[in-house]
Amino acid sequence: MTTHSLLPSRWQFWIDRGGTFTDLVGRDPEGGLHTLKLLSENPEQYKDAAVEGIRRLLKLTPGETVTPERVECVKMGTTVATNALLERKGEPTVLITTQGFRDALRIATQARPRLFDRRIVLPELLYERVIEAGERMDAQGTVVQPLDEDALRSALQQAFDAGLRACAIVFMHGWRYTAHELAAERIARAIGFTQVSVSHKTSPLMKLVPRGDTTVVDAYLSPILRRYVEQVSRQMPGVPLFFMQSSGGLTQADRFQGKDAILSGPAGGIVGMVRTALDAGHARVIGFDMGGTSTDVSHYAGEFERSFETQVAGVRMRAPMMSIHTVAAGGGSVIAFDGARLRVGPESAGANPGPASYRRGGPLTTTDANVLLGKIQPTHFPHVFGPNADEPLDLAAARRGFDAMARRMSEATGRAVNAEEVASGALRIAVASMANAIKRISVARGYDVTQYTLQCFGGAGGQHACLVADALGMRSVYLHPLAGVLSAFGMGLADQLAMRELALERRLDAQGLAAARDAAGTLAAQAKGELREQGVADAAIAAVHRVQLRYEGTDTALACALPMKESAEEAIAAMREEFEAGYRRRFAFLMAERALVIEAVTVEAVGAGERRAPPAAPADAASYAPEPLAAVRMYCEADEEAAGWRNAALFDEAALRPGASIDGPAILAGRNATTVIEPGWQARATPAGIELHRVRPRVATQAMGTSADPVMLEVFNNLFMNIAEQMGLRLQNTAYSVNIKERLDFSCALFDAEGNLIANAPHMPVHLGSMSESIKTVIDGNPGMKPGDVFVLNDPYHGGTHLPDITVVTPVYLAAADARPSFYVASRGHHADVGGIRPGSMPPFSRSIADEGVLIDNFKLVEGGRLREAELRALLGSGPHPSRNIEQNLADLRAQIAANEKGVQELQAMVAQFGRETVAAYMGHVQDNAEESVRRVITALKNGEFTLPLDNGAKICVRVTVDAIKRSATVDFTGTSAQLPNNFNAPRAITMAAVLYVFRTLVDDDIPLNAGCLKPIEVIVPSGCMLNPLPPAAVVAGNVETSSCVTNALYGALGVMAASQCTMNNFTFGDGEHQYYETISGGSGAGPGFDGTSVVQTHMTNSRLTDPEVLEFRYPVRLDSYRLRAGSGGAGRWRGGDGGVRRVRFLAPMTASILSNGRLYGAFGGSGGEAGAVGVNRVERVDGTVETLDHIGQVQMAPGDVFVIETPGGGGWGEGGR
Repeated sequence: MTTHSLLPSRWQFWIDRGGTFTDLVGRDPEGGLHTLKLLSENPEQYKDAAVEGIRRLLKLTPGETVTPERVECVKMGTTVATNALLERKGEPTVLITTQGFRDALRIATQARPRLFDRRIVLPELLYERVIEAGERMDAQGTVVQPLDEDALRSALQQAFDAGLRACAIVFMHGWRYTAHELAAERIARAIGFTQVSVSHKTSPLMKLVPRGDTTVVDAYLSPILRRYVEQVSRQMPGVPLFFMQSSGGLTQADRFQGKDAILSGPAGGIVGMVRTALDAGHARVIGFDMGGTSTDVSHYAGEFERSFETQVAGVRMRAPMMSIHTVAAGGGSVIAFDGARLRVGPESAGANPGPASYRRGGPLTTTDANVLLGKIQPTHFPHVFGPNADEPLDLAAARRGFDAMARRMSEATGRAVNAEEVASGALRIAVASMANAIKRISVARGYDVTQYTLQCFGGAGGQHACLVADALGMRSVYLHPLAGVLSAFGMGLADQLAMRELALERRLDAQGLAAARDAAGTLAAQAKGELREQGVADAAIAAVHRVQLRYEGTDTALACALPMKESAEEAIAAMREEFEAGYRRRFAFLMAERALVIEAVTVEAVGAGERRAPPAAPADAASYAPEPLAAVRMYCEADEEAAGWRNAALFDEAALRPGASIDGPAILAGRNATTVIEPGWQARATPAGIELHRVRPRVATQAMGTSADPVMLEVFNNLFMNIAEQMGLRLQNTAYSVNIKERLDFSCALFDAEGNLIANAPHMPVHLGSMSESIKTVIDGNPGMKPGDVFVLNDPYHGGTHLPDITVVTPVYLAAADARPSFYVASRGHHADVGGIRPGSMPPFSRSIADEGVLIDNFKLVEGGRLREAELRALLGSGPHPSRNIEQNLADLRAQIAANEKGVQELQAMVAQFGRETVAAYMGHVQDNAEESVRRVITALKNGEFTLPLDNGAKICVRVTVDAIKRSATVDFTGTSAQLPNNFNAPRAITMAAVLYVFRTLVDDDIPLNAGCLKPIEVIVPSGCMLNPLPPAAVVAGNVETSSCVTNALYGALGVMAASQCTMNNFTFGDGEHQYYETISGGSGAGPGFDGTSVVQTHMTNSRLTDPEVLEFRYPVRLDSYRLRAGSGGAGRWRGGDGGVRRVRFLAPMTASILSNGRLYGAFGGSGGEAGAVGVNRVERVDGTVETLDHIGQVQMAPGDVFVIETPGGGGWGEGGR
């Protein structure tokens, strides 16, 4: 394509083709801007909305073509790729991967997406055929097996003959050692494949699974994009066409690839937001783009933020994308009352039928709430509704819906509630969820959001701007005149961008820096060349060089500038300084003893885009009060006045001149959006748009009262959960152990003054019901605790699970003078080692607690703000088997203290806003709500009992007795084996966690998991049995193995589903230098109406699996294969999920251990379904001999030996196979 020189007589078009609407901004030859909104799909009227919009703005006659003489260029963002991904309508694709890895992308991290769903649904796969190529490189680049080209050619020819034309090539370690991938690409192109995506070109970064997913996405979507590009180009031959990439830069249409198209539309919005905000004098902004179904929030403080690993529509992507956080709250979010809580979203009414007021019989939504409350005035909103598309919004329909909901709420709560209070409450819930999303991208990363401007755009943003700003303590809001079409405007202001990245994995020293500079030089030459080919002049291209730096052994990489000219010492010092400043801001501490690693090098070549002249300085605009268009009534929240209807003025936004000043309550009706000015806020018109400022201080605490209100119940539910999640984010980002960082083996939670669980970020189910007992131990053992004290414990007989799971507890004092804490926060993480007879503290043959490591019983970790480091070191170094790496324990404990501190700050802020009595009362109300949810499901249960045998000869007996009148249940474990001489004893805390988890999964709804869930259930666990052992019983397998058996036994007694694997298949290996631990997933059980799921974490665990390339890079092992174990799921009308087969080859002498169950008894079937296949543990020696191991085993591995683990399948459900 050619790039034409600028002629004064030509137009430019900037377009955002969204899912519902296509927005156009046309810049005429004189520089004037024209906007247009069209439906994206309207086949009766036009073939393509973008081209139709151009024709309308150019005023062309039908059939007249769009030519380069009229149009200089078209810049466009599109959701075509995103929609194809969401709807799984991409190009049929074949995946070519290394032998042994056909299921690698299907198994991925093993984790299940939703913790409490009995029916586990994984994202649908994008490829429909897999070819395993005979080839293998190791992590050091040695050829283990040369590529079998003939076999690959034959398999590819078969796929081609079957009609497949797109292929994705992903080989182990192909990101660095590319010879085999290049050979496979050559073969595929020779056969005639029209789309060949190769992993080292698509995403040249370590990690097989995300790189593989990205490559498959590229192959799957690129042909769809190509067809769309051709469709548009055909209708305007010769006109230069540019597309927006996810990274926020434009590229020529013929270079637009699937992997770069996912955020094409939203990226334009961020570019538009940033450019317009800077022009208007706002240096730090939070982007708030609210549409019909969802809201995108983003953060800008001097540079565009990009994430390099993102999950979109269930697919992990490793490609540079604008950092955007999406929350399911939009104008179409459905409002519902469930009998206790008022709920908003995540379901959306969509465009059809749309909200109730759209005259198509739709449900109540946030838009209807705004209509009812007078914040959207039907008379001043486009009349495009009804059968003839000429009627206004239907206020009566919104009124009818909210009146009916108010009646139901009044009956349920016994307190009179009117329609306005319901609608206003719904808006408060929607605003809280949007504010929580903004906290995740700002406050959770160390930014003070009160110093920012909230920039609103998208159709629904202006209606909620003041309320969202208030929820975050922000004092200014900015709306650009083109806020309703800002994504399209951003397309015009974007730069042309070519990005290149390369994984390096080198230490930051003189040699590493030299390697990074070499790589950056090569990448810059490639990226500049790409822009040159797109017609950008050499002089107009700037290059930005960056590196991704991280501490050695951690996973959190931060982007830092790569100085290309300074001396090595100066450059390294500058990079370290930038990294440390960013790390300290985000995590509040540094790891000074750690080396820095250059993970990857990225280079951006930038060809500067359009720059509009900034608007004239507003000094000459005298303030004036404009004439309103109409006087209206608007319902406002309580401030100095009570909540209720107030007089408000409505203005035509287009008629406002710079200097106009309007006090709230008021409404600005614009062409593309409505803006609501709440009481206490003032709008000012400037040449750059509308600015809203808080002019009266916000009423600090809202006296909510302490009785349960359905609106505030939902708000507090979400707030409590958000605090636990923010704690979790900080812990994950700052921890040292791979277990916490990557496998996410941790939990963070909030507790009330008595130590009852209030909210828990859902990570590890086995921690859920057990942490509360740890808090109560701290309360009972420390009557004299003071502010600044922090406690630590891992004692399995006082709320702990097993010794490596260490819990840090921080009391929350609201005032220094308080005699006792008002709340508690805690975090529990699985440490890499805490001593014991085996590295990793998971010994298969322990017989007493002393064999498993150092027992910490209620130790004061911090006293008055001072870390008691010397005493802690002494404790961890004590006993017969002390901790092997105390520095690592300390680093993780510091991260846990930091996570707790985050929780303390957030709780204190919550109390400052709502008052301590209200917060304490709602801690009770959320428990009551969870209790009621569980009581409702108990009435549908039947009495039952079940006995589950374990491989070691023990048995778990459970009897469930239901009292339908009291809506309660008794769970009785009488008859269970006495405590065991081995380590399969489960502390009572684990048994309680299993009961809590099972009853929570019976509630098919998103209720918070807290202490209330257990109130309707009496649990009887005889003292001295294996589920309530006495010291010094060994317990390490109780946490992992016995907990899995307890959950399955309960499902057996309740008769609701077949068993999943009754084990976690704990595999550890190590020597003096390395220690590694993983749990290996198997099949989940089937149930009435659904099959089980293959190779997925179930019930009491959801830990992630280390990526195969990372495993081989860090440890002297080779993963020969990890695949589905076909046919191992139990037969039945609905089949159990299959287990897996994992083969680990050792490259150095090591000790390997397996701690498992389910090797003698398969996961039971239900309702006539059959049991799943049992698991198998064996070692295949290099000399050809095979050793079969028991359910527990420990062996010395020699180089070349292979440890094979075949995991159990899930049980089937119902008679008669399918």
